[in-house]
Amino acid sequence: MLLDDLITEFDRGLRSLTGVSRMTRPMPQPSPVTIEVTPEGDAVPAGSELTAAERTHAAGLMRVNHVGEVCAQALYQAQKISARSPSLKAAFEQAAREEEDHLAWTSRRLQALDSRPSLLNPLWYAGALAIGFAAGRLGDKVSLGFMAETERQVEHHLDSHLDSLPPADLESRAVVEQMRVDEIAHAKSAADLGGVELPLPVRSLMRVASKVMTRTAYYI
Repeated sequence: MLLDDLITEFDRGLRSLTGVSRMTRPMPQPSPVTIEVTPEGDAVPAGSELTAAERTHAAGLMRVNHVGEVCAQALYQAQKISARSPSLKAAFEQAAREEEDHLAWTSRRLQALDSRPSLLNPLWYAGALAIGFAAGRLGDKVSLGFMAETERQVEHHLDSHLDSLPPADLESRAVVEQMRVDEIAHAKSAADLGGVELPLPVRSLMRVASKVMTRTAYYI
């Protein structure tokens, strides 16, 4: 059984790194809106063409989001394998499946923006896999606490992207908004299943590591 699990997760890892992730839900679409208002108060027609600078910025943000989903696949794979409870394994599997939707959505959005995923994805994946195994070894409640804190930090990170995305990029905004809804649900699920609150130094270290990753992935 363990061998079957390892083969399954190895296949998922390859798909995460090669950009062939499968969607179980259709890609989110923007709501029919006629006018968007910029932070400066300017009215922008919905779906209007992005400038070159806006496309570059949107692509950088979506590349960061794609990296986050690569890491999520690795984290949940490792935590699922390490989990002691069958119900907890199922919870990690469900979260990973929804995160795989996110991975496919962000990949498609990068293609639409004529951009590419991070060149460092294998490094991000390997690091997240190691962290996931380490969290799993500390016990199910700690592993769930790590999941909850990770998702809370991702939620804040997505909030900042919604503030920063070009107003005319409604397609990217629709994807990020649905991702945010899912991450909030994952954090709540982890807490409801008994996840413990991580110590402040651990949460702070996670934030520092996240900033390094996001700033690097935006460009590389």
